[in-house]
Amino acid sequence: MSRIGRAPIPLPAGVEVQVQDRRVSVKGPLGQLNWTLNPGIDVRVDDGVVRVYRSSDAPQFRALHGLTRAEIYNHVVGVVEGYTRSLELTGVGYRAQIQGQKLILTVGYSHPVEMDIPPGVQVTVDRQTVISVRGIDKRLVTQVAANIRKIKLPDVYKQKGIRYVGEVLRKKAGKAGKK
Repeated sequence: MSRIGRAPIPLPAGVEVQVQDRRVSVKGPLGQLNWTLNPGIDVRVDDGVVRVYRSSDAPQFRALHGLTRAEIYNHVVGVVEGYTRSLELTGVGYRAQIQGQKLILTVGYSHPVEMDIPPGVQVTVDRQTVISVRGIDKRLVTQVAANIRKIKLPDVYKQKGIRYVGEVLRKKAGKAGKK
């Protein structure tokens, strides 16, 4: 049995989990998230604990067992605390700003790059070089942060670009470093 899949999920105060028609709904103080169950996976809620069960030991069900438990756990944490991913811009003249529902980045291209902010995510800019992405859905928050980072990946030679806060890049020596 999956080690992750069989671990119970304790429900904090103020969180409500409902299972109806193969759909798990998690409601908390910050909002509501839904997850559709795959066939062969069952979820039961009793005494403030959520447990995930699988119908057989077939490889496909074993894989989905841990995945379903992790997703429901991420939903519970999301509706209670939310998720934050921070990025920093490193480079001369690199900056970011918010205009309405658009994030505008000046990152060394001949033109500013505009990116639409999807619903369900709040993006804030601190000190023009730090971008914070917040939301209750972990998948959406990390995907939006990855899309922002992809606009100008960090360069291993000059250490310029958009990187996650705390991300460590190994600086590579250029051609002159081979001597």
